[in-house]
Amino acid sequence: MDLQTLTFLFVGVTFAIYIGIAFWARAGSTKEFYVAGGGIHPVANGMATAADWMSAASFISMAGLIAFYGYGGSVFLMGWTGGYVLLAMLLAPYLRKHGAFTVPEFISDRYYSKTARVVAVICLIIASVTYVIGQMKGIGVAFSRFLEVDYETGLVSGMVIVAFYATMGGMKGITYTQIAQYVIMIIAYTIPAIFISFMLTGNPIPQLGLGSEMADGTYLLDKLDQVVTQLGFAEYTTQARLSTTNMFVYTLSLMIGTAGLPHVIMRFFTVSSVKAARESAGWALVFIALLYTTAPAVAAMARLNLMQTIDQPNAEQNLAYADRPSWFKNWETTGLLKFEDKNNDGLISYTGDKKTNEMVKVDRDIMVLANPEIAGLPNWVIAIVAAGGLAAALSTAAGLLLAIASSISHDLLKGVWRPNITEKEELRYSRISMIGAILIAGYYGFNPPDFAAGTVALAFGLAASSIFPALMMGIFSKKMNKEGAIAGIITGISSGLFYLLWVYPKFSNAIWGVTNTPILGIDHLRFGLIGAPICLVVMVVVSLMTKEPSPATQKMVDDTRIPTGKPILGKQ
Repeated sequence: MDLQTLTFLFVGVTFAIYIGIAFWARAGSTKEFYVAGGGIHPVANGMATAADWMSAASFISMAGLIAFYGYGGSVFLMGWTGGYVLLAMLLAPYLRKHGAFTVPEFISDRYYSKTARVVAVICLIIASVTYVIGQMKGIGVAFSRFLEVDYETGLVSGMVIVAFYATMGGMKGITYTQIAQYVIMIIAYTIPAIFISFMLTGNPIPQLGLGSEMADGTYLLDKLDQVVTQLGFAEYTTQARLSTTNMFVYTLSLMIGTAGLPHVIMRFFTVSSVKAARESAGWALVFIALLYTTAPAVAAMARLNLMQTIDQPNAEQNLAYADRPSWFKNWETTGLLKFEDKNNDGLISYTGDKKTNEMVKVDRDIMVLANPEIAGLPNWVIAIVAAGGLAAALSTAAGLLLAIASSISHDLLKGVWRPNITEKEELRYSRISMIGAILIAGYYGFNPPDFAAGTVALAFGLAASSIFPALMMGIFSKKMNKEGAIAGIITGISSGLFYLLWVYPKFSNAIWGVTNTPILGIDHLRFGLIGAPICLVVMVVVSLMTKEPSPATQKMVDDTRIPTGKPILGKQ
């Protein structure tokens, strides 16, 4: 069976599963829509959390970043993994004990203020919309390649699919869909890695193959270093994209930003107890590790295959453009791979020198998806990767859209503006909000500000500067009051947005007419580590200057940190 038929078959089957789950898990109540009824098994929730975590940024973009940045790309592995540990250890169990449906609802109850709730909603929407933009880029990349259409058509197709199953089932539908997506994703990620590792090194375990010898007796990483340096690129294993200080700052920024992302926190509201929340966090870490420990091997092997396929070091001359393989033509169709014959010799020159490099565009986000084709793996493996890439792009987008929708319908509409709204009306407005969020994210998907992982990193920085400090102090400080929380959150998110507009060239050139120099070399993607302390300092100073919380609020904080007993709000 030819590749295109197999691809449509695999993708069609997975889409049928998603739509079937959406019909089966239709949400009939707000509890089902927001927290899936509160009775998801810890293992199932762990798997769904892993799928939520393994977004387009992780599945599609992360290995591509490592492939091009080498050692410098490890910051994403360290930051995202460390952030999950922070979330699982310091936030999730306590928030589950509180029993809120959403993050802004917790902030409203903890800081006894509707104003705090509104401010938290604004921060959540800004961070989540920024994050979902990165997912839309991944959706466009995956759909365009495997449906063999242009990027724009692929993006619209993905938007329609995610809109259907996310709006119908809410958290209940998303949870069970994400379980199916995780299974598809991990199979799609590991099977090609096993094949390629065995082909290159004779070792079928990718994590071990990365450090193994190839057929010619050289180690894989040594061979990769040799190939890239000969072509004028930086050495793969020692390439330092950032200084040691900035690597540290970037990693910590990603960590605290990750821990403050509301769509992942909401996943722990779906289990039955605090104990179940802890168990699901542990299971999620196991499921996440399967992909994250494989990613460095996938990145290195993809880069080596790409370079050797185009450059052909054992041939007398470079690859002729007329003889380019089918995978090259397929990705050219998407516009994510471009060749320009600068010397008119008909040969492809791929070098680290911009003047002579004729591969004028090799989008980082294609590396994982193109890797099986470049390696010449069987069509059924390539088709599985297609289904996995689409699953990754869809899984996190759905969770983010739910976080946005719930913040508008539950926190703003019901929590502030129209508290007497019926449950049926709340569900309707939730779905309308989700459609609106899809349209906004889709617009920026057509005009992506950065590659997928970079846009996600920006969202993390905004979350780190606002949501994370408010949650941490809300759990671990009895003296933090509403005035301090509101002032800190506003200051944190404002400073992050201003710094983005000040430093990011696309914005600074448009607004100020110049490209402003980052302060201390810290760009907009790493501002979270500065924004969080700014938020925290303002919170503490303002709290000390104003009236402390009531004894009832302080007792609630104490009760939140006790892992046993019924949820404080009694909603779940």
